[in-house]
Amino acid sequence: MSEAAPKITAYLKTFCGWSEGVRAIMRKYDLPYEEKDIIKNPAFRWEMEQKSGQPLSPCVEVDGKMLPDISGEELEAWMIENGYLQASDAEADAPTNSACTDEQHEAMARGELPGAKIRFVE
Repeated sequence: MSEAAPKITAYLKTFCGWSEGVRAIMRKYDLPYEEKDIIKNPAFRWEMEQKSGQPLSPCVEVDGKMLPDISGEELEAWMIENGYLQASDAEADAPTNSACTDEQHEAMARGELPGAKIRFVE
């Protein structure tokens, strides 16, 4: 395992099953990271696309190595394989390899936050 904590930047969507899977791995291993919300800030989406060479998220950059279109499960496996983490049997607090549910997609299409009673009004 690396002596110093890796520099991690995660390009994530505000509400997304895949993005939440990446966050769950960060929480599981208590990893410090910078989150760049590509929905709230289009400049972060542009930055992600320039660095990764493609438009799909989540993308996670670890010590300068871009991991494009990656799930939490894939991120955990890559970090263990590359010596950043020791495997843990602890359960993640959210699914690490799943998309949003149909209900979450429908709520987002209506402008609602999944799991919340908040609705954005134009």
